[in-house]
Amino acid sequence: MKFTILNNSVLKEFLDSKVKEYNNPIFIESDPIQIPHRYQLKEDIEISSFLTATIAWGNRKMIITNADKMMQLLGNSPYDFVMNHTESNLSKLHGFVHRTFNSEDFIYFIKALKNIYLHHGGMETIFVNNHNQTSIQPAIHKFKKVFFSLDHLKRTQKHIGDPNKGSACKRLNMMLRWLIRTDNAGVDFGIWNSISPSVLSCPLDVHSGNVARKLGLLKRNQNDAKALTELDRELRRLDPNDPVKYDFALFSLGVNEKF
Repeated sequence: MKFTILNNSVLKEFLDSKVKEYNNPIFIESDPIQIPHRYQLKEDIEISSFLTATIAWGNRKMIITNADKMMQLLGNSPYDFVMNHTESNLSKLHGFVHRTFNSEDFIYFIKALKNIYLHHGGMETIFVNNHNQTSIQPAIHKFKKVFFSLDHLKRTQKHIGDPNKGSACKRLNMMLRWLIRTDNAGVDFGIWNSISPSVLSCPLDVHSGNVARKLGLLKRNQNDAKALTELDRELRRLDPNDPVKYDFALFSLGVNEKF
């Protein structure tokens, strides 16, 4: 099936039906979002979301397994660990690895998160203060600058994308969908309710990108910042208030239906 801008209403009807199909609690069972769903405390949800999203590339089962290991190493109380850890606690993180994310990266992330909660009002504050009326991307750029304001290994920077350097920032955009978007199905949390879902961007990856191209929503071949801007524009045409809901449709069409 091939869609173009000329039959925009048909495309919207098709994608809206897929959103209804996949934006439901069953989605949680096989998705990394199950990790933050274990928690009730706001800070636990956002920290576990951030850490889980950080390692969300590769096999989904391995992502979930290793995100679970991260939470176990943090005593299943991520906010308490971040704020009250000792050097002895940090030494217990040695040996953790997920692909190229290793224990040195993990330890720095814990220290950087503590700095953000102690001196910058928490993660939410940085995003609230630095997004604009049309995009969350400037806030991602600022977040990365603040996050790496402590001494760190240069290699660790690669684990957070920067839209100003051409990255589609798939993992952070996924986290932001989880934390900002509110749905009636109980999948996304909507706990950062001072930011409108209208500024969110789709977590653009190989699956959503390929489906978007087949549907005529995306022409650019690379899954980069320019492609994200293009996809943002088209998804906002379909739903200006909640454009990122179509992540459920694009991703699931690619992964589950091999569209």
